[in-house]
Amino acid sequence: MKVFNLFSLLILALLLIQCSHDKSNSFSSLFDGATFIGWEGPKEFFRIEDGAIVAGSLEKEIPVNQFLCTESLYADFELQLQVKFTARDNNAGIQFRTQRIPNHHEVIGYQADVGWSSSRVIWGSLYDESRRNKFLAEPEIKLIERILKPDDWNDYHIRCEGPIIKFWINNELVMDYIEEDKTIPSSGKICVQIHSGVPSEAWYRDIKIKSIH
Repeated sequence: MKVFNLFSLLILALLLIQCSHDKSNSFSSLFDGATFIGWEGPKEFFRIEDGAIVAGSLEKEIPVNQFLCTESLYADFELQLQVKFTARDNNAGIQFRTQRIPNHHEVIGYQADVGWSSSRVIWGSLYDESRRNKFLAEPEIKLIERILKPDDWNDYHIRCEGPIIKFWINNELVMDYIEEDKTIPSSGKICVQIHSGVPSEAWYRDIKIKSIH
């Protein structure tokens, strides 16, 4: 009987460990599909439609870059979401490890790009917003042209672990970057953006995150 009890306790302990492991490795939703709970920022250029955050407008120009950001901060993580952006004369993006600039519409941090700039596709590029103000890494254009669904939803996967940043689009690795500047903050907000310019909309849905311990 004692052997049986010890065996049962061992099985229970293993199940609890497995459950804890599965929970720590599961994704949690950042957007409930219906409200802006957990998000902050000006709502003039953001709305919720069909379970997605819609950034921008087809009815009016976007005067300045607009950002809707999480209230929480994230350091090492995997972020998965779906993005749709059909315009060819504007762009958008996903900010991460980002901070708001006080008393200003802008933010400072990394951006995973979406869309086009100067008639050039920039999906999957890594841009440094309001800091170095340049592309830090860009994927091969032929790769993006092959895998991108320009008029439909695209799966975007971002992984940050220490100085290593990687992007996948539609399950293809498109960008792999190592940050060598150790002064760059390693945590911050996650934001969705629409760039200033002509009327256009960026759609974001199924936004979920998993912390990397």
